[in-house]
Amino acid sequence: MDNNTTLLLDLDGLAVEKVERLADGTRRVYLTTADEAARSCPSCGVFAVHVKGFVQTRPRDLPYGERGLELVWRKRRWYCTEPACPRRTFTEQVRQVPAGARITERPRSAAGRRVCDAGSTVVQAARDLGLSWPTVMHAFRTAGQEVSAAALEPVDVLGIDETRRGRMQWR
Repeated sequence: MDNNTTLLLDLDGLAVEKVERLADGTRRVYLTTADEAARSCPSCGVFAVHVKGFVQTRPRDLPYGERGLELVWRKRRWYCTEPACPRRTFTEQVRQVPAGARITERPRSAAGRRVCDAGSTVVQAARDLGLSWPTVMHAFRTAGQEVSAAALEPVDVLGIDETRRGRMQWR
């Protein structure tokens, strides 16, 4: 594993195993799990010790540079050995790529920022990032909740500049 390449990709908990360039210029990046916490059961939190097998997933991410980026993550499927846990097996997950996710958190948050901060429409952000309309709309709602949940500064003086009183007089 090349540590510099892993730092360059910047997906916490994942390490780059190798990179290859495809005929169309797209880079295919092979990932492995680097975070030991990924082997803890999502239901009970017990660290698994027995591997059931391997699963390959291809989460989509933001493009890197001018060319596309294709991620291939070979992750382990673990047995949960906790008798009281209802989950028997699970796959590794990290914060930026949760279990079952088809995209990383980066394009999701970028879509929310484009609509919330940059004034882009949901349709345009979906086209630019290659995402679906419902995904971008959900990201926008999440970004909007963060903004609306923030505390407002107290108002010292409230002016009447935007209001009019009485009959309009033209002079």
